[in-house]
Amino acid sequence: MSAAPRDEQRPSRKSVRLRRSGAVAELRLDRPAAHNALSSAMLGELRAACVKLAGDPALAAVVLSSTDPVAFCVGADLKERAGFSDDELVAQRPLLSAAFAALRAIPVPVVAAVGGYAVGGGYELALSCDVIVAGEGAVVGLPEVSRGLIPGGGGTQLLQRRAGSGVAAELIYSGRLVAAPEALQRGLVDRLVAGGSEQGEALALAGEIAGNSPLAVRSAKRALLLGADLALERGLEVEEAAWRRVALSEDRREGIRAFVEKRPPVWPPSVDAL
Repeated sequence: MSAAPRDEQRPSRKSVRLRRSGAVAELRLDRPAAHNALSSAMLGELRAACVKLAGDPALAAVVLSSTDPVAFCVGADLKERAGFSDDELVAQRPLLSAAFAALRAIPVPVVAAVGGYAVGGGYELALSCDVIVAGEGAVVGLPEVSRGLIPGGGGTQLLQRRAGSGVAAELIYSGRLVAAPEALQRGLVDRLVAGGSEQGEALALAGEIAGNSPLAVRSAKRALLLGADLALERGLEVEEAAWRRVALSEDRREGIRAFVEKRPPVWPPSVDAL
């Protein structure tokens, strides 16, 4: 039987903070002394916060950010893992998988605000989001092979879907870290902004998203995710189902009325679970 991973010393405060402003939520990684290294406790907090957000019908967008000016997240907590037995390392695996899966399962757009280092599991967190806004000083990469591992938070799959198989192969096999300008050029991030402004820019984008039809945005995200790995014909069927859902909704009717009356739309207060 595999042993459970050892509990680290109880933190005096939470490592993942959740705050809300209207329909936009911000998840803040808040373990700056360890540059947001992902300990077992922090993974549990991240999963719990994401599950809470996923069940909120009034949520329109999420920003994932960091309180640490040096790093968004440096990946796994190697100091914690150094004390693990093989059984304990394997036993930690479901905690990591559940946290990353919960982030990907949030049904509204998630925007990563990346400043400083986002490496290993830290970059995989960003890859698990829908859009990555990076500051000019950001550095991203998957250096796991230099530690005798491979990316284990979805990196081998998410990076090739984002940037193509050749780019993913080069970066994963070499373990090379990439500065923000090259990262933008190669599709590793989506927006490049002045250093220190990434959080504000990500929140502004989330606010822009939140102004749109909640049902339409959720349906569009679902269609994008479900159709990504399908043949074109099947993907178009996914899109058709999503279109029918929104086309026959009160959101569409309100959107048309608002356009004709030249006023901002007032969307229905909640949406059904997709």
